[in-house]
Amino acid sequence: MPSITKTRLLAFAAATMLAGAAMPAIAQDEPLTGELRIFLDTSNPAPRAAMEGMIARFQEMHPDLDIETTIIDREAYKTQLRNFLSANAPDVATWHAGNRMAPYVEAGLLEDVSDLWDEEVSRDLASTKGSMTIDGKQWGVPYTYYQWGVYYREDLFEQYGIAEPATWDEFKAACQTLLDNDVKCVSIGTKFLWTAAGWFDYVNLRTNGYEFHMDLTAGRVPWTDERVRQTFANWRELIDMGAYIDNHTSYSWQEALPFMVQGDAAMYLMGNFVVAPLREAGLTDDQIGFFQFPSIDADLPMAEEAPTDTFHIPAQAQNKEAARAFLRYVVDAENQSIINAELGQLPVNSQATIEDDEFLNAGFEMLSSAQGLSQFFDRDAPAEMAKAGMEGFQEFMVRPDNLDAILERLERVRQRVY
Repeated sequence: MPSITKTRLLAFAAATMLAGAAMPAIAQDEPLTGELRIFLDTSNPAPRAAMEGMIARFQEMHPDLDIETTIIDREAYKTQLRNFLSANAPDVATWHAGNRMAPYVEAGLLEDVSDLWDEEVSRDLASTKGSMTIDGKQWGVPYTYYQWGVYYREDLFEQYGIAEPATWDEFKAACQTLLDNDVKCVSIGTKFLWTAAGWFDYVNLRTNGYEFHMDLTAGRVPWTDERVRQTFANWRELIDMGAYIDNHTSYSWQEALPFMVQGDAAMYLMGNFVVAPLREAGLTDDQIGFFQFPSIDADLPMAEEAPTDTFHIPAQAQNKEAARAFLRYVVDAENQSIINAELGQLPVNSQATIEDDEFLNAGFEMLSSAQGLSQFFDRDAPAEMAKAGMEGFQEFMVRPDNLDAILERLERVRQRVY
């Protein structure tokens, strides 16, 4: 049985208010009434607490509203989502942006909420609007995301006179300097495949741009296209110079961390969740640096990888007025500041504030000014395409001469899947 917790948030709302948290003022012409049913996949302790606190604050603002919250284990939620959107749908449900959202939009199971994306919201959430848009309409709102980028041993860079690289040529030169000093350029563990996808995504975004990357993951571009080949050609430059640690297919992403901690490798392309285990392993913030994945084509705007979690209104929701009010509250700058401080992630509202953490500050600035945000390969591509693609990326990193066969195989999958 999946782990499901139900809570009716009425009198207990005030008790779950965050201590000292100010109440964002959102005008409401008429009191909200009736029942508001919210389904969450935030079953882990920190996100659960953040969501329950947010719902309690919203309840305090609307005392005549009867809010019922259902919390479902994340893995169970994935398998149940289509069923509960189709029958006895809640009024609000969590999910993800990009292609993860698309099947439910195409099936008519999600409400068009373009009306919520007024001029102010579109400005403050500009970097995420593209990932919430299908057929020119918005189908939900984001509530959190986190940055990807290159985390590196700042002390090793200083030791070998390496500056943070901003271009691909500078990145390769930094790698060569490290290799000349018997330090691997990049640590990575590809045993579970998805880490290799991070490299493909970034090299493709920097080689061909955001629109091309999204067209590729949406099945509109053949994998045998010469522009895709150019992405792999750029990636191969690192493989051929021996930039990556040896035997990376034997390691998970956590098992590859000691190479960086011990100074055997200097860089790691990863999400911001890598910072905590690096700190726990003994590295200080003076030893850890962060930089944006370097530019390959100077004419391309910089898009970023930022997996984004979202709220949606099911098409069959019963209390859409209250649901819309809740989604407006979700993206409020002050609420964004509160929940993301609890989540240890980044607010999607550019007017929000963040805790004083150098990596969160760097990510917030980078993502707020991004041309667009991809969701990560296994979120942007359908499941079968994602699996085949990530298998291909791992194979390419070990046997780059297999590229023609890999691309032909991926093209067959694309033609079947889409």
